[in-house]
Amino acid sequence: MYVYNLNPVLLQLGPLEIRWYGLVYVLGFLLAAWWLQRARTQGKIALSQNEVWDFLFYLMVGVLAGARLFMLFWEPQIYLYNPLNLLKIWEGGMSFHGAFVGVVIAGWWFCRAKKLDFWKLADVISVPAMFALALGRIANFVNGELVGRVWNGRWCVVFPEQGDLCRHPSQLYAAVKRFLILGWIAWLSSFTSFKPGFIFWNFVFFEGLGRIIVDFFREDPLYFGFSLGQWFSLAMVLVALWFFWKRHREDWKKLLKR
Repeated sequence: MYVYNLNPVLLQLGPLEIRWYGLVYVLGFLLAAWWLQRARTQGKIALSQNEVWDFLFYLMVGVLAGARLFMLFWEPQIYLYNPLNLLKIWEGGMSFHGAFVGVVIAGWWFCRAKKLDFWKLADVISVPAMFALALGRIANFVNGELVGRVWNGRWCVVFPEQGDLCRHPSQLYAAVKRFLILGWIAWLSSFTSFKPGFIFWNFVFFEGLGRIIVDFFREDPLYFGFSLGQWFSLAMVLVALWFFWKRHREDWKKLLKR
């Protein structure tokens, strides 16, 4: 058993707080910039150096807009009746599924404007995105949020703000799941024979499937047996399966023959 006593604030300078969670966003942005520049120099993507930063700006706007707008589903009592609360990013509340939708729309919009192959960019950005998401779940643990269901196992965690009951460290389960997916899609990225979009849809499929499984250990309200996050994740799995069937059957055959 472990009693949670971590400080979510990395550094405090007067009224200014630098939190571990915010640091994850900064690291994710910097990693994505480095990864895209690396892909550009290797000739994997047809972007200039300035266009890389333009693309990242689109993605950042997509993340913030989508993540906040989807909070309408999670806490309608806060955001639906007072939409201005959506602008109060500093108060927390970021939906993964909303951020995902926002990034896809922003990336597609950028590629359409620049006449670029959306699927190639989606494949490249999937690796740093998954790494940042894995770190994000560790930051959730540091924040003492998104707690797991009550459980008295060997490695259970007590979050004092949630009472004195021991719980699954579901945030860490989710982090491990995402690191495993990261290893898988990074390995896929070492091959060049796949049709563009294959790595991205692996990202979508395994993130969705993993979220469905791991969220059974997370304390969330259930609707017909699933949490809201699991229902959104099921949609991700089904859409990915459709694309696998329509676009990537040959890619799976190639992979299974290796």
